[in-house]
This record gives sequence, C-alpha cells and structure tokens, in this order.
Amino acid sequence: MAIEAEMRRKIVVSMVAVGVFIALIVGIGATFNQGGLVATGGLALVGAIAAFVLVMAGIGVWLSRSS
Repeated sequence: MAIEAEMRRKIVVSMVAVGVFIALIVGIGATFNQGGLVATGGLALVGAIAAFVLVMAGIGVWLSRSS
C-alpha cells in the first residue's frame, strides 16, 4: 500500500501541528501549575485550544487549496 506524496505531506503537516499543540499544553501546565491550575493558566489553556482550532482550520484550507 503506497501513500501518495501529497497525502504524506498532509499527514506530516497535521502531525506537526498536533505536536506543537501538545507541547504548548505541557508548557502551560508546567508554567502555571502551582498545586493546581491557576486562573491565568486556565485562560492560557482556553487560548491555546482556540488557537489550535483556528490553526487547524487554516491548515485545512491551505492544504485543500494547494492540492
């Protein structure tokens, strides 16, 4: 089963975006966790989730137009 070059590119771009998101979540947890996630950390977490959704939507549009 051979994977086409374009599909490989889509997979790699998506995996990199998810990896960055996971690193961001871990970074927020390490920065703001002081016996529990403080209010500022909660806002940072919500912002990271919102940014992830927007970035993934942008990546989807970019990948669909470049094919």
